Amino acid sequence: MERSLRAARVATYVYFVLYGTLLGTWVVNIPAIEERVGISHAALGGLLVVLGLGAFVGMQVAGPLTDRLGTRVVVPTGGVLCGATLFLPGLAHDPWTLAAALLVFGLCNGCLDVSMNAHAVHVEKAYGRPVMSGFHATFSVGGVLAALAGAGAASAGLHPAAGMAAMGAAGVVIALASARALLPAAPAVESSDSAKEAGTSPAVERSGTTGRVWLLAVLALMVMLCEGAANDWSALHLKDVMGASAGTAAFAYGTFAAAMTVGRLLADRFAARFGSLAILRHGAIMAAVGITLVVLGPWLGAVFTGWALFGLGLSGTVPQLFSAAGHADPAAAGANVSRVAGLGYVGMLAGPAVIGWLTHVVALNHAFVLLTLLCVTTAVGAGVLRTGPDRTRRREMAANTP
Repeated sequence: MERSLRAARVATYVYFVLYGTLLGTWVVNIPAIEERVGISHAALGGLLVVLGLGAFVGMQVAGPLTDRLGTRVVVPTGGVLCGATLFLPGLAHDPWTLAAALLVFGLCNGCLDVSMNAHAVHVEKAYGRPVMSGFHATFSVGGVLAALAGAGAASAGLHPAAGMAAMGAAGVVIALASARALLPAAPAVESSDSAKEAGTSPAVERSGTTGRVWLLAVLALMVMLCEGAANDWSALHLKDVMGASAGTAAFAYGTFAAAMTVGRLLADRFAARFGSLAILRHGAIMAAVGITLVVLGPWLGAVFTGWALFGLGLSGTVPQLFSAAGHADPAAAGANVSRVAGLGYVGMLAGPAVIGWLTHVVALNHAFVLLTLLCVTTAVGAGVLRTGPDRTRRREMAANTP
């Protein structure tokens, strides 16, 4: 059993890297595809909303399917579909065909995203200690691989569709090859057992669980809105507000992203020792301090420090929320993760737009005050992790942590 569990954990890492690589391959080809289709930046922004819409729908469909069919079926299916549809945007020749391609690719992305996170919850439960943040850290590794592959394809003069098709084909093979190591569906008995221990009926337990999951989803929306805003506005802040050169400004996002990756590599160890509540609450507080330093920092060193603290603070928050949603009711892990991931994804998409709207009223750095407020609200609402199965899970994980 220990050997098969270790193999399942490795396979989960593979799927997270695969997802990051496939999504990153689309991202690095955006400039070439935009030029080929002949659209403006504004039109591209609207088409990216179509991608997000497709991902959101895919998440909501994949969640219940994962609970019904099992992660061993849905995860590799999502990986195969992502790989098989990756080349479609590269073939687009006008905005309508690109919109259709992005809608299909987004649907497949949402399917893989939710199902692999649901499987990660099963692996974490089997290990009896936090491992979710490590999975999320490897997603960034996939982005690096995509950037390297994209640079090589561009240097070789490959058509975007050819390079994307090659990467997609490799993704299909990897998704199929890794499927056998995945865990079967989790048993569907824990929710009713916890209800009996608490002296409540299963219906009341399910109602309470659903309420907690939606609270987790709202928190995910807030922290992922913050992440999305940092992705799109950090470099512009340094250039427009601090007067930095374009080269220096690019390091703002690099600092944020590097801190996110390092934080996720460390978060599981800290979660095992101090609990998921501490990671969420203190991480949100650290992020609030960091973005406030960005708003008020009078020199570049202070601003870079602020972006690093912002990334480090946010790094462990999303994995804790996904994990708590999945563990709330193992029989509905996929559906619960889809709710949290779906609403969080809305926040990720909305973040850049919300900050953009605010810049019509206030300066860009003052618009970031909204992010401070969201982080503080998240810290206040972190107590939702104290309730129900999450508390039992933390006791079990503490007992299993060396």
